[in-house]
Amino acid sequence: MGRPTVVLAHYAGIDLFAPVDLDCLSETVDILDRAAIGAWDDPRADALLGEAEVLLGHWGCPRLDEAMLARAPRLGLVAYAAGTVKEVVTDAVFARGIRVTSGAPANAEPVAEFTLAAVLWAGKDVLWRRDGGRWRPGAAPLGNWGRTIGLVGASAVGRRVIELLRPFPRLAVTLYDPYVTAEEATRLGVRKVELDELCATADVLSIHAPELSETHRLIGAAQLAALRAGATVINTARGSLLDHDALVRELTDGRLYAILDVTDPEPLPADSPLRHLPNVFLTPHLAGSEGTELARLTAHALDEIDRWRQGQPARHEVTGEMLSRLA
Repeated sequence: MGRPTVVLAHYAGIDLFAPVDLDCLSETVDILDRAAIGAWDDPRADALLGEAEVLLGHWGCPRLDEAMLARAPRLGLVAYAAGTVKEVVTDAVFARGIRVTSGAPANAEPVAEFTLAAVLWAGKDVLWRRDGGRWRPGAAPLGNWGRTIGLVGASAVGRRVIELLRPFPRLAVTLYDPYVTAEEATRLGVRKVELDELCATADVLSIHAPELSETHRLIGAAQLAALRAGATVINTARGSLLDHDALVRELTDGRLYAILDVTDPEPLPADSPLRHLPNVFLTPHLAGSEGTELARLTAHALDEIDRWRQGQPARHEVTGEMLSRLA
């Protein structure tokens, strides 16, 4: 293949791709316009889509249904420089044989790093002993030795968390994921268990499953009640996976602790107890890529474009069969 034509698709007015990265990309492709398509009903969009062989997408990329694809007859690759493509691609994309790639593995990195920090800080009781606070008598034993970390979901983030925990051999890792076999869990270096056992034995419960109908409120009253007193719940996945009412009851009793980067709804109402309970640490959905970390997403997408241009397999291709169970 020669020099494929590339169009940028993301929110208008936001520079999600650095000029230096676009300079690098332009060495092997023709970028039709360095200003991303933001207004899809603009005649400019029709002109660009009509020539595009590659759509380099990011946050704000439109949904690629049959009507949109009819405007892009030459399209052969959707290289998405962010995480989930569930809101972007449709069956029509796969029916046309268009390759779809996702930056989910690249976006998993900062989320996994956030999770590792949260796990280690939970073990040392850092968030609750800050500003001179003392260890609470009767609380769970302190330290990151001989503790069990229960992971819900072997997603891209969950698998990266497993890798980051390997240098801590005295932290046992258990996994609940119905799609992972016992043999695969062994290869990952974790022990596969059912959800009830995971909750009953975990000192830290960290959620990394996709948002699906079957995972709605996956961690509910029974699972939270099964956790050991003093256990910490970490959620960097989606707020809908966790029953917030049940969590508030456990937190109000002082039995559990929570580190929440995602909530349901998001953001929480001003009067939500989760904003005011002393054993909750809230962050505003910041675990994913931000600032300098966006460069990792861009590099991943540019590599996927180059692989497609050279006729090589994708690093992280998304197929129609995968779409229903992706995060």
